[in-house]
Amino acid sequence: MTEPIRFTKMHGAGNDFVVINAIEEDVPLSSASCLARTLCSRRTGIGADGLMLVAKAEGNADYRLLFYNSDGSLGEMCGNGARCIARYGYEHGLAGESQRIETTAGLVTGERISRTLYRIRLNDPSVIDLHRSAEGCDCTYIELGDPGIPHAVLIKDDWDRIPEDKLRTLGKRLRHSPAFPKGANVNFVKLVGEDAVKAITYERGVEDFTLACGTGCGSIVTALTLKGLVSGKDVKVSMPGGELFVTLTHEDGTARDVYLTGPTCVVFEGETKEI
Repeated sequence: MTEPIRFTKMHGAGNDFVVINAIEEDVPLSSASCLARTLCSRRTGIGADGLMLVAKAEGNADYRLLFYNSDGSLGEMCGNGARCIARYGYEHGLAGESQRIETTAGLVTGERISRTLYRIRLNDPSVIDLHRSAEGCDCTYIELGDPGIPHAVLIKDDWDRIPEDKLRTLGKRLRHSPAFPKGANVNFVKLVGEDAVKAITYERGVEDFTLACGTGCGSIVTALTLKGLVSGKDVKVSMPGGELFVTLTHEDGTARDVYLTGPTCVVFEGETKEI
């Protein structure tokens, strides 16, 4: 691509994204994967965990979100990305304070709480397995949406005392474990108080730890709530990039109406030159 493309760099609790309005910019979807790899490179591009394209809705929604991981793979949905895109949609006149957003994993709703604080309703869990053995670990496996975003949740009280390279090796092994046929985002979590947890996520598609993971937070709180370890109401999830809050409804071993609330930030806006 040689024509300049206008973009916005955003992050939600450190989970960072390049946002492009594909309704206005000439971005062929056939080249989106390559564009994601180029723009998300932290050495030769803008640098981000993912690329988000705003496209015209195909159904009854304000617009459509297409999410690409930094490795160019198409993601089902991204929780922190959806919060950021809700702010983008509001500030760019695509939607009001309450909005409906199409994603590959299904419809999500977004809500403006304040100038920087946004809440989204994540896709309901479509798969819940509270005990799945993987690489010698007892994990909870959850998929949000349909097709589902796969998450493994591992309660590990000492994860923040393990050397990062050793924890990364375990995260990579679990991410590719045969126990998770689709691969999985791997969430290490510890309880730190009443309805308060500390966590970090090894993300599929980024292939490393990120500063925050929104769908990871939703999966963590779903798992811990169904195990009776948290209430499911305003559960604080502290991740390296900041604090996020999850509220959900649960009954009969399942969960629904999973809401994720947290900060958003517009870092800068610009225009590509030579890509």
